[in-house]
Amino acid sequence: MHSPVLLIIAHGSRDPRHATCAFALASRIRSERPGLRVEVGFLDFNTPSVPALLERLAGEGVREVVTLPLLLTRAYHATVDIPAILRLAPSPLRIYPADVLGPSPLLARTLERRLYEAGLSPADKGSTGLVLAAAGSTDVAAISAISDVARGLQRAGWSQVTPAFASSGLPRPDEAVRTLRLRGAERVAVAPYLIAPGFFLDRIASYSRTADCLSAPLGAAPEMAQLAVTRYEEAVGSSVPRVSQAA
Repeated sequence: MHSPVLLIIAHGSRDPRHATCAFALASRIRSERPGLRVEVGFLDFNTPSVPALLERLAGEGVREVVTLPLLLTRAYHATVDIPAILRLAPSPLRIYPADVLGPSPLLARTLERRLYEAGLSPADKGSTGLVLAAAGSTDVAAISAISDVARGLQRAGWSQVTPAFASSGLPRPDEAVRTLRLRGAERVAVAPYLIAPGFFLDRIASYSRTADCLSAPLGAAPEMAQLAVTRYEEAVGSSVPRVSQAA
């Protein structure tokens, strides 16, 4: 009996680094779970689109698909866009919607991995102020989830941790850097709470010129692949597929 296909649903971007990151994560997931078929579909800008990919899978005789949003919080895309697309999936498909990636301790481990790759060490945690820089959202629950991640990092030993946002929401990363220095942080690092490079990473970088360290986005880290497999297994274990409304 074949395992359900894992369909990663990425937002898509005009920046080619976004799609490259999504495909790299899919490749790492295949290494983490040999034999699992992993596909990537996009909501916008890139191909294949999610509807086109679902049609192709149905045409190939696939009957079960786990859909994994490549998202960190349950904001608009997770609660509105993706469910609307899945309701129109071809009727032969049984869709098992996986949860978004956050929250998870594996995300904090990935953030720390990227900070250490950028030049910090575990010994620096107690004297380093950390700016957790997210894209931003108008969704209150999403902002609250990012604040929870910041608190978790501070409990893990970082001197002070404050969220900052590249678009919707305040403070901006440069303001957060200044605030942490005024509070006595010996050094300040900016950790992008983003999965892939693109517009928001570039904007965060532009706001972070006065920081001592800027880490890379989460990307296709081993912990991200482990988390994706965990979400996949949780969805399969739920045994409650979403029934398509397509004719």
